[in-house]
Amino acid sequence: MPTPRNLWLPVLLLSGALSARPASLAPEPERVAAAQQRWEGEIAALEARDRTEHHPPDSILLVGSSSIRLWDSLAADLAPYHPIPRGFGGSGFSDVAVFARRLIAPHRFRALVLFVANDVTGAPADATPEQVAGWFGYIVEVARAVQPQAVIFCLEITPTPARWAAWPKIREVNRALARECAARPGVWFIPTAHAYLTAEGRPAADLFREDGLHQNALGYRIWSAILKSHLDAHLRWELAPHGPDRPGP
Repeated sequence: MPTPRNLWLPVLLLSGALSARPASLAPEPERVAAAQQRWEGEIAALEARDRTEHHPPDSILLVGSSSIRLWDSLAADLAPYHPIPRGFGGSGFSDVAVFARRLIAPHRFRALVLFVANDVTGAPADATPEQVAGWFGYIVEVARAVQPQAVIFCLEITPTPARWAAWPKIREVNRALARECAARPGVWFIPTAHAYLTAEGRPAADLFREDGLHQNALGYRIWSAILKSHLDAHLRWELAPHGPDRPGP
């Protein structure tokens, strides 16, 4: 006997719910071992800083790769927000996922900013967009367990002269990260690529160091302005005085 059409509705709804579920991918054992071998020294050095530095509980925690680590003007660029920089080496999202708890758990923060740019470089071993989105989702879940109410931001991977040939693949990763952010409450994707491209649609060389990969002082000023505009938009109610004129969230 034919199955009534409406009996399929719960199955279809469940299937849609499962397909829309945000991705989360814990790093595989071989990636964990490789990350520990490569980065343990740098992570231990950051943990040593955690034991001696003191930060207010409303800080902005920035975690990621070398663009975070090399941001020497960070404190001035993000003022009046108080930043905690925790970037290491040329790490990828899988590396950050391996060390996520050690990087995030020691801190109290009202916002977490993630920027990681090394999963796709144009090499044969590049990660897929789905893998990157899954590792990102895992990091978000670690952060949520530590600081459930914190706002989380993902900065778009920047187009650079050194990796311009890989830009089509990097754009796919950015799209996957944006989708992952959209699927999670309180998680926001921050577009930045438009600010680093010339009118001809190529990376603006004057925003990068000689290596064509890392931003120079001008690039960081642009980056910080974009980031601060999003911090202001989502956190401004916390900075405003109490009273009838206090803006809403």
